[in-house]
Amino acid sequence: MASRGGPRATGTDGSDFQHRERVASHYQMSVTLKSEIKKLIYAHVFIWLLLLAQMCVGHLKLLPHDQVAMPYQWEYPYLLSILPSLLGLLSFPRNNISYLVLSMISTGLFSMAPLIYGAMEMFPMAQQLYRHGKAYRFIFGFSAVSVMYLVVVVAAQVHGWQLYYSKKLLDSWFTSTQEKKKK
Repeated sequence: MASRGGPRATGTDGSDFQHRERVASHYQMSVTLKSEIKKLIYAHVFIWLLLLAQMCVGHLKLLPHDQVAMPYQWEYPYLLSILPSLLGLLSFPRNNISYLVLSMISTGLFSMAPLIYGAMEMFPMAQQLYRHGKAYRFIFGFSAVSVMYLVVVVAAQVHGWQLYYSKKLLDSWFTSTQEKKKK
């Protein structure tokens, strides 16, 4: 190689350095997965804010109960689901494995468990709506059980994908850690 502006070494056109500029695949994967998880966290925060707004409106009686129903019991523990997302975001800057593991465990406890409980809690009301066409709780004219089942389905998918991508991210971080130990 030659110095800046000086003569080139014979037999080279100056492009033989490009193979050294490739980023290792596990680093590329880490960046991609962090981006996907951040998108899912933003979707989760949006769902969380909707549930928080419904709870505030229901408890503070800002709107009549025939427009916005009181929250179901599963919604209260689901409010804790913001903590795993914050732990996940805190794990990103320095690839902190322990924060990511805590985020994954607490996602199961504070996000997925309340959603499963919510699906079971609302099932009798959904059955009554399906069989008899009777709904007693409403959210802006729609049956509350239908709206909340939609929220449960979307939130379960968001958290499921978040766990999946977190596991893949954890694997890529372990790969880079193992390669550093080999050197």
